[in-house]
Amino acid sequence: MPVSAPAFPVTRVSRSRLDAVDFNHLPFGEVWSDHMFSARCSHGKWAEAEILPYGPIRILPSSKALQYSVALFEGFKAHRTPPGDLAVFRPDRNYERMNRTAARLAMPTVPESMFHEALGELLRLDEAWTPGPEQGSLYIRPSYFGTGASLAVDSGTEFQFLLMTCPVGLYFQPGKRLSLTTTRKYVRAFKGGTGAFKPAGNYGSTLVASAEARTAGWDNVIWLDGYEGRWVEECGVMNMFFVIGGVAVTPPLEGTILPGVTRESALVLLDDLGIPCEERRVSVGELVAAADAGTLQEAFGCGTAATIAPVGKLGLEGREIELPPTGDDSVAHRLRSELLGIQTGTIEDRHGWLVTL
Repeated sequence: MPVSAPAFPVTRVSRSRLDAVDFNHLPFGEVWSDHMFSARCSHGKWAEAEILPYGPIRILPSSKALQYSVALFEGFKAHRTPPGDLAVFRPDRNYERMNRTAARLAMPTVPESMFHEALGELLRLDEAWTPGPEQGSLYIRPSYFGTGASLAVDSGTEFQFLLMTCPVGLYFQPGKRLSLTTTRKYVRAFKGGTGAFKPAGNYGSTLVASAEARTAGWDNVIWLDGYEGRWVEECGVMNMFFVIGGVAVTPPLEGTILPGVTRESALVLLDDLGIPCEERRVSVGELVAAADAGTLQEAFGCGTAATIAPVGKLGLEGREIELPPTGDDSVAHRLRSELLGIQTGTIEDRHGWLVTL
């Protein structure tokens, strides 16, 4: 991201809120940086692109976003590297996925040049909001939605794209292992639906399942397929891996699972580390049998927010299965260390994943 003259009009805040932020105690997604980028699309033409203070936006109550969930989002991170640079992890992959989701919702694509220029300008302006390497990262949230004020059941012709950032601490506390249980009461996705995309509506419909799991004493749910209710797909809002007999196994992308950027990166890094890996279907029955045979060694979720989240207990077929303790030699720990090392610049970026500011 070379430094150049601002590509868009910039309205700076009159007074930054940065001094009031405790970077050692950051909640996830509650503290927002000073500025945001905004652009509007009308009948396929983009205009009103600008950077302005983060704050409320104008949207009519009859907008497509509020009435028909014509809305999507993305999420990725920037980290502070040892030399003091700001490194963004694989923004190109999030940009590509965002436009795939836009196409699925019959929305215009966001121009690539506008996306990357806006990202560079916004990060330069609010770079000081980035936590230190031991404190967290700068979370980047693109949001794109329909603003047309019509009750016709279509995506409309009016849209707004926002790009916002917020400093975040760790999503899960170090050493915490999650507890996850299957649910057959709710289903996340069916083939032909939007499970492989990232519309906002995908997330609202999962909240009751998560809430019921927490009430029952679990951290979140394991999503199963919608037809047979036996094949593992995701966990909570993360992709999922199991280590069975020394092999890392993750469900394949067959149209119902979000193609996570962290998942994609993990598959590459597992190969780098020489850890056998398979993308294949995993049934609840196989997991129970592997647990009984002593070959189910690990389970972990992976995603942008949590990076790699180890699992300590599984609820399968009405049984509570405690997984073996994991240490520094575990697949989850080795994978997390490698991924975070690349993201923070302490390990060589041998795959060219970082975009440095």
